[in-house]
Amino acid sequence: MTTTDRNATAALVALIALQAIMLGSLFAGVAPHPPAATPLFAIGPFIGAAIATALAAITVGPTGSTVGRLLSCLAALMALVSFGPQKYFDAQFALIWPAVLAGQLAVAALIAATLRGRSAAARRTLPAAV
Repeated sequence: MTTTDRNATAALVALIALQAIMLGSLFAGVAPHPPAATPLFAIGPFIGAAIATALAAITVGPTGSTVGRLLSCLAALMALVSFGPQKYFDAQFALIWPAVLAGQLAVAALIAATLRGRSAAARRTLPAAV
């Protein structure tokens, strides 16, 4: 496993832990918990899909292949629904800021690792100079 893969995996594990705790607080009704639903979807199934996507990215290798990089980016985007910059305007921000900042740092690290993995893959496929 490369350093880039380890960094991406660590970020994915952080997102999985944060989302699992959010899902647990939703089911337990422990405040502050996410709302049960949004205008577009129910939060429980969405968080479940986000966790599944992050686990799939870890399974295939988060930066070693196109599929892994796509899954990693999708997991990052899905996490931003819960931890994105819109949360700075949430009425409960004073209670949730540690999770928001940790989620944003994990997303930034994941995107950076994914971009490094992509550039490393491109270097491996370049033809040798004659």
